[in-house]
Amino acid sequence: MNILGIIPARYGSTRLEGKPLLDVCGKPMIQRVYEQAKKALNHVVVATDDERIVKAVQKFGGNVVLTSSDHNTGTNRCLEAYRVFTKQKKIKFDIIVNIQGDEPLLSPRQISLLTSCFKDKNAKMATLVTPVKKTESLKNIGVFVVIDKLKNALYFSRSIIPFVRDTKKDEWQKKHTFYKHIGMYAFKPRALVSFASLQQTPLEVAESLEQNRWLENGKKIKVEITDIETIGVDTLEDLERVRGIIGNKK
Repeated sequence: MNILGIIPARYGSTRLEGKPLLDVCGKPMIQRVYEQAKKALNHVVVATDDERIVKAVQKFGGNVVLTSSDHNTGTNRCLEAYRVFTKQKKIKFDIIVNIQGDEPLLSPRQISLLTSCFKDKNAKMATLVTPVKKTESLKNIGVFVVIDKLKNALYFSRSIIPFVRDTKKDEWQKKHTFYKHIGMYAFKPRALVSFASLQQTPLEVAESLEQNRWLENGKKIKVEITDIETIGVDTLEDLERVRGIIGNKK
């Protein structure tokens, strides 16, 4: 299978402006993510609406596509980049992976696990979750997921789901396995086109989680479970934590 990894990267951020270009132990963050993705994929491209990011990617020799600044989701930006890149390279891709641009500790094994979801010929869209291991993690902000017995997502929420009745919250994990979402998606090309063309839905707007749009339209999202946790960089504290981990590895 030909697989294309796309890394949406915006310069503007309400909490950490210019995030893709922040230095992470001698390299811009976007380069760290790109290099990790390349360990799993032959084809990777950055999708951005900012010339500064274009120049940074070109400087380290990466593929980059300048997209419209009008996209309201990373998925729509991915679709434009997919169309431009396939036209440039004249390659037909079987799967497109939407990779978060703010996770410089991205594990190549996670990408391989995600794309393995498409061994199920009925899979059109896939994502990853990780089991919550510590009670304290239920108190942390994140996106929680409930899945069915066939590893299809039922719902994504910024609230802890499910609610465990008649049990103190500190005891919930003794009664149920909770899953946190890892924000990386994979699509069949037709599914990506279909997803981007759908109108926003009430649950998507309420949670500010675009994956609920797909579920609300009666579609399925295949889920695989990973024990590898990633760290998204949303704050300066996150950035320092990641720098420390990479620095210690060196």
